[in-house]
Amino acid sequence: MQSRRPFHAVIMLSGRLRAARRHALLPLSGLLLALPFALPVTAQERTAEQRAILDQIAVHVAEAARRFDIPEHWIRAVMQVESAGDSTAVSRAGAMGLMQIMPETWAALRSRHGLGDDPFAPRDNILGGTAYLREMLDRYGTVGAMLAAYNAGPGRYDDYLISGRTLPAETRAYVATLAPRLVDDGSLSRPAIAAPRVTDWREASIFVGSTDRNNSARDPQIGRIAEGADSATDLQHGRIPNDGHSAPAIPAHPHALAPADELFVSRSSSGDAP
Repeated sequence: MQSRRPFHAVIMLSGRLRAARRHALLPLSGLLLALPFALPVTAQERTAEQRAILDQIAVHVAEAARRFDIPEHWIRAVMQVESAGDSTAVSRAGAMGLMQIMPETWAALRSRHGLGDDPFAPRDNILGGTAYLREMLDRYGTVGAMLAAYNAGPGRYDDYLISGRTLPAETRAYVATLAPRLVDDGSLSRPAIAAPRVTDWREASIFVGSTDRNNSARDPQIGRIAEGADSATDLQHGRIPNDGHSAPAIPAHPHALAPADELFVSRSSSGDAP
């Protein structure tokens, strides 16, 4: 009898181990059975949350379009290229939010338009960026010039008009990519000429009134900018007034395309943009 006890003990121990394993697997099996039913609920909640965010952004875009008389699809196109819809985006140069606004530009826009404290708040960022588009359109009068100034900065664009220095490759790519989304009237195929030039900054419509966006839609300047044309050639042929007046300087504001900038030429750290 004593010789059988070790063997009997081994059998009992192995049986207990098998039972323990079965008990341990029971909760896991229940979890695995429940998991497929839990995942769709999580996905539905995520989809609903994303839809709510998109709906709210649509409300902000509509508000900005009404307030600054800029078409909604312009705002959406700029927002997509600038940040790919990421409200937390920050460029290498420090541009912030959906419309990628530089801190110093944001401070000026916030003061002028009564925006909130948070530059990343979708509503305030969209309003600020749209206000800046409106200012550039009023200042230069054409869609191509508006986009170039929004991207490179009005100081850089003024230099392009006056000195003839070519705009950065990224700005040319930016205009060539965005302009067809904003206008579709065959203007890209027309002969390139210089944009209308304000002879005195005090005459600019940013101070005296609003430019009719419909009058600015047919924009031959788009082709010039996209092709890297030299404004000095126009100056030599008398197509740009050379009266010594220029628009007042605006603080530098480098403007990135993050995270959509991989689609275009990378921005250098120099230069100014929004």
